[in-house]
Amino acid sequence: MAANRWKIGDVSVARVVESETSWDGTILLPEATAANVARERDWLHPVFTDDAGMLRMSVHAFVIDSRGERIVVDTCVGNDKERPFPEWSLQHWPFLADLARAGCPRESIDWVVCTHLHLDHVGWNTMLENGRWVPTFSNATYLIGGTEWDFFSTTEEPFMKGPVDDSVRPVVAAGMSQLVESAHRITDEVWLESTAGHTPGHFSVRISSQGEQAVITGDVLHHPILCRYPEWDNLFDYDGPRAKKMRREFCARYADSEVLVLGTHFVTPTAGRIVTLGDSFLFVPA
Repeated sequence: MAANRWKIGDVSVARVVESETSWDGTILLPEATAANVARERDWLHPVFTDDAGMLRMSVHAFVIDSRGERIVVDTCVGNDKERPFPEWSLQHWPFLADLARAGCPRESIDWVVCTHLHLDHVGWNTMLENGRWVPTFSNATYLIGGTEWDFFSTTEEPFMKGPVDDSVRPVVAAGMSQLVESAHRITDEVWLESTAGHTPGHFSVRISSQGEQAVITGDVLHHPILCRYPEWDNLFDYDGPRAKKMRREFCARYADSEVLVLGTHFVTPTAGRIVTLGDSFLFVPA
């Protein structure tokens, strides 16, 4: 699939898609029933919801070019990995070929940012080679939140442990990782911003160049409907109350501004701006 591209001042951003599909929203958001989603049809359909009222979702990576540094933000699900969801398990997606076609071969990557360590954000950290998981981006340093690593490296919960074992530990063992905290700067144009709640050390990624600004959400927002209903439950939030508070704070911070919002799971066109609507918010595609 062709990459979407944006310019934020001197910074270039490309989106490379691993998969796009419709989900039964209640798998993620129990309150995203067909009836509740239908109430938002006027602004969500047909871009962000389908005719049946399901949520249209994407799994993709962003590639940022800044000051001669090439940065991948989140690495999707990956290939050959056993996962609890059949549609994500033991896949053979053409992601690396698509990345190369977008002008970003894996050897050209300098930095890999993991906004958090859930399975659909770390998969292409590693690839299967002669029966072993080896770092995919052989010339990169992988940036992992210290708080995030402290939690995920010790959990025995299978949903979280499996992806860490096959997609994060091999990178750490190879000496290719760096533990960082919020506000860490990759270049003077790109830095990390704490948006914890969904996971203990979750980051979003901020971009600022030549007076233009953008933010890559990570999973602080999974879908635009959460701008309208930031207090909806999310079954995959580590700390539900904190995540709800963070969703509202994030929307309020960027509402009615010129900051371009790039949703980590938002389908094409992916980018837009948050606007205030009463005591809540909407996402308006750019």
